[in-house]
Amino acid sequence: MDAHDIDFDSKAGFICDMDGVIYHGNRLLPGAQSFVEWLQARDKRYLFLTNSSERSPRELRQKLARLGIDVGAEHFYTSALATAEFLASQTHGCSAYVIGEAGLINALYDAGISMNDVNPEYVVVGESPSYGYAKIEKAVQLVREGARLIGTNPDLTGPGEHGVIPACGSLIAPIELATGSKAYFAGKPNPLMMRQAIKRLSCRREESVIVGDRMDTDIVAGVESEIDTVLVLSGVTSRDDLHRFAYRPRVILEGVGDIIG
Repeated sequence: MDAHDIDFDSKAGFICDMDGVIYHGNRLLPGAQSFVEWLQARDKRYLFLTNSSERSPRELRQKLARLGIDVGAEHFYTSALATAEFLASQTHGCSAYVIGEAGLINALYDAGISMNDVNPEYVVVGESPSYGYAKIEKAVQLVREGARLIGTNPDLTGPGEHGVIPACGSLIAPIELATGSKAYFAGKPNPLMMRQAIKRLSCRREESVIVGDRMDTDIVAGVESEIDTVLVLSGVTSRDDLHRFAYRPRVILEGVGDIIG
């Protein structure tokens, strides 16, 4: 497969993963800056999607600015925002007990969801360095008393400064095991997040493309949402991994710089 399988010039909307596509940790990946400049020069609609729930769009904007890429906060959509929108659509004015950081808590507040550690409708779990036994114990108690369990994303691991670190799927597992409840995940590969992204871009799925480095989140989300998919090999997935999956990306590239030739 090559870039000629998709006419990128004809595409109006670009949905891009961040870590492994634009940067890795605090290192900008080759071609990323040229790709973003290409999007801006051609007035493409674009959205950076991340399953991480820790940082707010404003913080993500600042991170990209430190790496030399200037984009507005409106170009970021996180699993925290997807989770908040999902809960607000389910139960107006609901409350939640939250294990997570500012990006998740602020998104929930902005969606009209209040914090509650006594009798919440939901227990919401995202990535958090302050995750600990006392919080797990509280979450288990609340779920057993009837709160519904929500995870920002199903990722078991994510990239850290010193290697692989546990992500939301791993952090929520003890609560699932202790309560017998299965969490509902709002982030990728949930097609709901893809549909929200398309809505934010004001694009039809036929004129959009999703660019990601993970077969199990980015690419499957695109396939299930019927959006053209581009796998870049600058992150998690290698060519040797492809045989393990029943689905295929539309295009495979070394990095995002190859989109513009």
